[in-house]
Parts: sequence; structure tokens; C-alpha cells
Amino acid sequence: MAIIFPIKRRILNMGKIHYKMQPALLEQVKRAAEVIKNGGVILYPTDTIWGIGCDATNTQAVKRIYEIKQREDSKALVTLVSNLDMLALYVKQIPPVALDLIEVNDVPMTIIYPDAVALAPNVVAEDGSVAIRIPMNEFCRQLCFRARVPIVSTSANISGEVAPSSFQKIPKEIKDAVDYVVSPSMEEKTSTHKSSQIIKVGNNGEIKIIRG
Repeated sequence: MAIIFPIKRRILNMGKIHYKMQPALLEQVKRAAEVIKNGGVILYPTDTIWGIGCDATNTQAVKRIYEIKQREDSKALVTLVSNLDMLALYVKQIPPVALDLIEVNDVPMTIIYPDAVALAPNVVAEDGSVAIRIPMNEFCRQLCFRARVPIVSTSANISGEVAPSSFQKIPKEIKDAVDYVVSPSMEEKTSTHKSSQIIKVGNNGEIKIIRG
């Protein structure tokens, strides 16, 4: 059974985020969330770089992302969640060390958790682990919150090619393959243009830095 942890004000408080959002940003969130809820695939600026996203619990939608990226589906995908409560729904347990990392981090950080639950099988690694990030921008947190599902976040490139650091560098075939493209004007307001840290944690407190 998933453990629900108290909301931390620094990371969460979706109501306040909602009311502070600029109208243009909120409209983009609403449109993208509707596409995701209907099983579609979007191209959107995350808190790091541009990503291809969909409902991480929808196996067919996730399959489309692998096809768009021309990537084998034996590899796991990063998933975004809005807050700790949503995170707790998709991992068997949240190791205390992960909570410590989330509390102190000041740059986008993806954590690999040991045991995924309720996610599409093609999101999860062969060992049952899953890479999840609570994004550090309001656009992505609100997107997860409004879609009511965790959202896949994988770089907007063909497998094997360099991940694009800006919208202009995204291949046209990627832009044409998705169902909705978030306005490029959102990019400067939301993204760092750098990939996130990746840290793997164990239930017994082990930590392994995959990407610093």
C-alpha cells in the first residue's frame, strides 16, 4: 500500500500556484492536460529541456512515444508527478533518503525508486524501478495536477541523437508526430535547458548518482 506523506509547502500547494499563473500559461496547461487525458501525446517544455509526454499509466500512449523516438521499449522513461501525494500513488514506498533529497534540492532532480506501482509496464525498468521527478516549475506541476495522472517526460529527439536544448533544435518529424505542441513562448519561463540530475535510491538508504 502506498504511503501518503504530508504536503510540503515549498514543493506543493497547487491552489496557490493556480491563482498565480499568468492567463497565457494557464491556457496552455489546460489544452495540454486535455490532450493527455484523451490519450494523446504532447511536446512541452519541462523544467529542464523540451520533452515528449503522455499519460504514464496509458500503455498505448507510451508506446506511441517509443515509436516517435524510434526507441526500443525495453528502456524505461522518466515520469513527472505534481507533488509527494501523487508520487506516493506510483511507488511502493518512498525511502526516507528520497524525502531528504527532495527537501534540499535546488535544481531539477530525477530520483529512481525501487518499486513502481500502477504505471504502464513500458514506463518501468526491467528491475521494477521507475524514474520520477517532481518538477521545479509551475507549468509542469499544474499539468500533472490538471491531467490527474503522472506524465512521461522524455527528451524530444530521435533515439541516439543529441537531446535538443531549445525548441528550434527539435526535429520537424518530432513536432509533426505529436498531437499538441505547447507554445514555444513558454520555454523561457519554464526551462533550464539542461538535463536533470539522476539519483538512484534504495529502500535501505543506498544512494547512487547516475547523472550529476
